[in-house]
Amino acid sequence: MRRAFEDVSDLTVGAEEELLLLDPFTLEPAPASEWILAEIGESWAHPELWSAQIELVSGAGASPADAVGDLRAARTRLVDVLAGRLRIAGLGTHPLALPADDFHPGERYEAIVEHHRLGARLGALASGLHVHVGVAGPDRALAVYNAMRGYAPLFTALAANAPFVGGRDSGLATVRPMLADALPHQGVGPPLASWAALEELLEWGRRTGAIPDPAQLWWECRLNVRHGTIELRAPDTQGSLEDTLGLVALTRALVADLCERLDGGERLPAPDTMRIQENRWRAMRFGMEAELVDLDGGRPVPAREAVARVLERVARHAAPAALDRVRLRAARDEPQEQRELARTAGPAAIAARAADTTEAAAGMTPAPAGYVRIHG
Repeated sequence: MRRAFEDVSDLTVGAEEELLLLDPFTLEPAPASEWILAEIGESWAHPELWSAQIELVSGAGASPADAVGDLRAARTRLVDVLAGRLRIAGLGTHPLALPADDFHPGERYEAIVEHHRLGARLGALASGLHVHVGVAGPDRALAVYNAMRGYAPLFTALAANAPFVGGRDSGLATVRPMLADALPHQGVGPPLASWAALEELLEWGRRTGAIPDPAQLWWECRLNVRHGTIELRAPDTQGSLEDTLGLVALTRALVADLCERLDGGERLPAPDTMRIQENRWRAMRFGMEAELVDLDGGRPVPAREAVARVLERVARHAAPAALDRVRLRAARDEPQEQRELARTAGPAAIAARAADTTEAAAGMTPAPAGYVRIHG
């Protein structure tokens, strides 16, 4: 596990986004990943548990713009393959779906469904943006992981865009973390005092069958021992790639700042898991309207103020335009915008807007007006 962090280039960045596949007329989920991936036959598109999802992946780039440029190209190629037969959308979950009924074939996915039953049918609905940042040096990576855990709820709040599920308003800014929690090993990972502690956890998992594969530690911030990266998994998938760029740039900037502080002799914090969990709940419930608990001082801080503090601290580590996109996103209340849209046009219109945003970001022409079927 340590070796991956000895070989990786420092602060390289990559991203993965789980996109929804939609019927072009009803905007309902379309379980079609098997034939799409057969047509694509390329490494930039991967299956997910739910066959109405597909994952697009970037390479390891030198900058956030490199990673998001790869995703933009992948979206464009995917839309070209779909040729109007299906549409794609970037949301934390489909506003009409609950639970998932169709799964991508394969031994790995069949085992998850068989073992977890309803948990698999709920957890499969979650669509996330995963950001990888390379950290050279295993001990550096461990320290940065411990500290970065505390920032994950801030990304949950920033990226929240999934208040509806099963055609109903969940009352949350994003229901995706709650859906993900239907599967084990989600949420906030523990602080790790040493690599031996992680090795002991994984050995216990192998011995008991609880964690047969390290990749099944689906924490919202984790050490990715395959790629040698800090992997942030907290954000909902975004429709707009400009919003994605802001989230990717902020992730890399935070990791760069933590590395710089550590290299300068500072001892990085390893926040208490329960306190991070409290912020995670506040973020999923209220999004950018939340008051998050300052993990250092212990007092509530408005989420927008917390974002502003982080942006000021890491500004030198990111392109100003990318961080400006974070500011714009933080100023909005995306879940409330979706609620207003659903009141006038039904929850299906949320998927329609996300589909149009996704394809416009890929350089495609949005669908004509009037193609959305309104759900009461």
